Amino acid sequence: MDTSEAGRQLIDGRFELVAPLGSGGMGTVWRARDIALHREVALKEVRPPDPATAAAQPGLADQMRERAVREARALARLAHPHVVTIHHIVEPAEGADGHPWIVMEMVKGGSLHDKLESGPLPPAEVVRLGLDVLSALRAAHAEGVLHRDVKPANVLLRPDGSAVLTDFGIAALHDSTGLTATGVLIGSPEYIAPERVRGEEGLAASDLWSLGMLLYVAAEGVSPLRRATSLATVVAVLDEPIPAPVRSGALGPVLERLLVRDPAVRPDGAQLEQLLREASTALGSGSASGAGPAHAPAAPVPSPSAAGPYGQFGPYAPATPPPYAPGGPGGSPYAVPATTPVDVAPGAARRKRPVLLGALLAAVLVASAVGVVRLLPDGGSGDDEAKGGTIRPTTAASATPAGGGASAPAVKASTPKDEGSRAATMTPEGVRTALEAFKKQTGTTTFVDMTLYDGYILASIPTAAGAETVDSWQYRDGAASRTGPDGTVDEGEPLIDMSTVNWDALPGLLEQSKKDLKVEKPTSRHVIIDPWMMDQVPSIRTYLSDEYGRGGYVLWGIDGKLRKVVAT
Repeated sequence: MDTSEAGRQLIDGRFELVAPLGSGGMGTVWRARDIALHREVALKEVRPPDPATAAAQPGLADQMRERAVREARALARLAHPHVVTIHHIVEPAEGADGHPWIVMEMVKGGSLHDKLESGPLPPAEVVRLGLDVLSALRAAHAEGVLHRDVKPANVLLRPDGSAVLTDFGIAALHDSTGLTATGVLIGSPEYIAPERVRGEEGLAASDLWSLGMLLYVAAEGVSPLRRATSLATVVAVLDEPIPAPVRSGALGPVLERLLVRDPAVRPDGAQLEQLLREASTALGSGSASGAGPAHAPAAPVPSPSAAGPYGQFGPYAPATPPPYAPGGPGGSPYAVPATTPVDVAPGAARRKRPVLLGALLAAVLVASAVGVVRLLPDGGSGDDEAKGGTIRPTTAASATPAGGGASAPAVKASTPKDEGSRAATMTPEGVRTALEAFKKQTGTTTFVDMTLYDGYILASIPTAAGAETVDSWQYRDGAASRTGPDGTVDEGEPLIDMSTVNWDALPGLLEQSKKDLKVEKPTSRHVIIDPWMMDQVPSIRTYLSDEYGRGGYVLWGIDGKLRKVVAT
């Protein structure tokens, strides 16, 4: 082993290792000094994190070596201020032992993941970061490079606050052969796009979903789809509702446009840039006290519940902007003129959730038994833990949704006056009051499904007795309103008369769920009433989680009898 004059290890006779910066599934990143050019650099040591991992996955070291070369080639195509610069790659000689080292620029401001440990960011700052990362992604996509692992740990911050996208180690090049076996899921589960879970690769829209989730986490201070295990997180990514933003201000409608599960409905890169710039202008034009417009002028927005067969984001109406200092428009000098967003035909939707989730759960259970589907070392939750742990909600209120409706007719949201008013929808009286409001508008209490949150209730209700078509409804602030079409009833899916549910048992179910799931102080909770995916029997699912990621759900019959406890 070569050593420097200071007695430190030298790589390639030139790069002096100073101290480790962090580690994950792809190896360790070191602070280093280039003794030839007298500058600080970052060195990524590409090797399995421990011998046991390498032994359990034959050929992993060779695969990681190929991926290191792939990353260097991917980044060599890009010369962009918001993409980390690759200086050099050190490869072991042919047939020799050893592993590659990637020599990169040293970005001294730390990662976005580290910054978020102190809490969420002001929406104006999040929008500026979003424009930086989006410009990096658009440059990569133009060169045929998909990142596939956009997350806060892979966004570095310069001292001036600008963002730099890094860790293209699992990037996909359009002209490269795949390096993973069929069925291997690449990426960090809580940021991965739903279509990639289903096996659809090669879409730039998937990177944009991940960016949207990153922006949600940065603005809201909580990861809405993270569960205690990777498998539970993957299931949540496919179908769990995303709580409406409460902190995001003018960024909220952009997240709504972006976090839809049908990639064909998401804005493309140019459209997203335009939406972010409009949000930046709105956030920068107000005062610290919240004066000025609450959100950007709305472009035509497709109903999230009509966003194809992959479910919906959930309703949103901008909450009262928090008293953050206004920021000016940010962005990249590489801006591309935006195109006008295009409306999507509302009739395109079709509800497939029970069938899709049932198939996924069966596949996951089989895969976990035979070891076919897995997360690559740099894609699991362990990687995030190695880079600084979980993102924690700052308060229970920040982890619970309190936004408003998304599509016409517009619904203005009001901030709940106290925790009691937020929790009213989780009481027997609150639910029955909501059902009366729904019935007054629709003439029925027979629904496809219903979801209870602290502060509001969502429901999928047939458009008429015996009709196949379904509308999405919400109950908020004492009023029920239609938020858009919700596709059609799946064949064989039973409807549920919500008036027959044992609502008097609800408080007891929530309390028992806290005990069964060992969640003493839940920071997030919701209740779903729908046909259970495995047997299509009407059921109640009480979901609870705390700031440490502990939680899961308890499955009950609509009579309040326990059926199953699933702790994650």
